[in-house]
Amino acid sequence: MKNRALVVVDMQNDFITGALGSAEALSIVPGVAEAIRGFDGLVYATMDTHGEDYRDIVEGSLIPAHCYANTEGWEMPGEIAAALDERGAQIVGKGAFGSVELMELLGKKRGGFEEIVLCGLCTDICVVSNALMLRAAFPKADITVLADCCAGSSPKLHEEALDIMRSCCIAVK
Repeated sequence: MKNRALVVVDMQNDFITGALGSAEALSIVPGVAEAIRGFDGLVYATMDTHGEDYRDIVEGSLIPAHCYANTEGWEMPGEIAAALDERGAQIVGKGAFGSVELMELLGKKRGGFEEIVLCGLCTDICVVSNALMLRAAFPKADITVLADCCAGSSPKLHEEALDIMRSCCIAVK
């Protein structure tokens, strides 16, 4: 059996039904929950987490307020939270698009990972950022993005991000 990891990126209320939500994001929730439950390997999830200083960082000056720690928008919808809990997923907070902590955590896995699979939100921001960081950190691993379990800031940006990941040797399924 391969050493496999599933990385669920930022499946949080503010990206689904809140400040930055969309119909496309809402539509992937059941598929992401199914992917979590059916995955044969370790499961990790990132949570975009901001505090009072959000408006002081570059992102905070360009992107509407979202995912303030311990708010309803920061939380995951029940279906996703339950699936992650059932699988004993490790949750990783992050304050930027990509997670350095996730790279470090995955790097500590004895024997490494042969395959890393990503899904979540938003394809064109946090999914692509983490996928590219994983590609750089784990050059021997097969890295795959589940296109039907991702949604972007818009359908156009979703497709463009998938194209960028393909060009960087990340499989899109």
